[in-house]
Amino acid sequence: MVFLRQVSSAVLPRGFAIFVRPALIRSLALAGVVLSVLCALCLGRYPLSPLRVLGVFGHLLHLSVGFDPLAQVVVMQARLPRILAALLVGSALSCGGATYQAVFRNPLVSPDLLGVLSGAAFGAALAIVSGGSAFVVQMGAFGGGLLAVGCGLLISRTLPGGGVLALLLGGLIGNAIFTALLSLVKYLADPMDQLPAIVDWLLGSLAPSGWHELAWVSGPLIVLTMALVLCAPVLDVLSLGDDEARSLGVSVRVMRPALIVLATLACAMTISMAGIIGWIGLLVPHVARLLVGAEHRNMMPVTALLGAGGLVLADTCARSLTTGEVPLGIVTQLFGALAFVLVLRRLRGGMA
Repeated sequence: MVFLRQVSSAVLPRGFAIFVRPALIRSLALAGVVLSVLCALCLGRYPLSPLRVLGVFGHLLHLSVGFDPLAQVVVMQARLPRILAALLVGSALSCGGATYQAVFRNPLVSPDLLGVLSGAAFGAALAIVSGGSAFVVQMGAFGGGLLAVGCGLLISRTLPGGGVLALLLGGLIGNAIFTALLSLVKYLADPMDQLPAIVDWLLGSLAPSGWHELAWVSGPLIVLTMALVLCAPVLDVLSLGDDEARSLGVSVRVMRPALIVLATLACAMTISMAGIIGWIGLLVPHVARLLVGAEHRNMMPVTALLGAGGLVLADTCARSLTTGEVPLGIVTQLFGALAFVLVLRRLRGGMA
């Protein structure tokens, strides 16, 4: 918690938090999300003007007389489901990453710490090799992520000492195990058919997202994300340390595993829907801290909004930069790494 406060104070001008309230930042972040959604609806290989996009929604609400069938198909069938999926995935990954960083009291922790990414990748690859349908692949990814985290938690219980360090070591061991299992599945896969499908899934994409996928994943994902946001006061207490949390009446042995389970469920559902999307869960919480400080009651709502808008913009770039579609995971890795370099440079300059 002390390090997180140093981060926020190092890169912000003196007195910034006094004059710019978190409510204003939340309002600006919400406006940014709305603007990113409008840009995503307009931009693509078939660009649409804002008036045509608004005309589609006006026709649905019976507010306009004109009907544009081509714009209707592009917006309602191709872009809107994908944008909604990006909003859900971005907010869930960001809040999951912020939760992990608070629980482990480490600002460099990301959702793949306990092996949820490697486990989900192994489950999806196993389903692909077994000839499962798209729904089976999604369920395999979801189950694999939960299995990997469960193994990491079980391993941590066998290690001496306990606490955060045991969880970290258990997660690293579980991550290594499922990474090896993923490599084994890729080695055994058919190089002409199954292996390209596995690689394509691992690169991450929101292209398969449609109304059918949103129907079963949106409800649980919204509930999990809201639960993480509402747990912000508990995250503030856990960030102080185990002894301080106990003195304030928080059961560390209960709340830490519960928060890990909530964050893992959210991240596993996003991976089952979009594949491996890197850097969102690591970078976005840092940006939110720079804007509103390290207190999670202010940070978590901004984190959710920034993650949602950021992933919408990244997906828009992925499908608009070239005539084909660049995998979303590549875009987030590239821009996320560059953005994190800028954050670290600001941090080093502010603390020098």
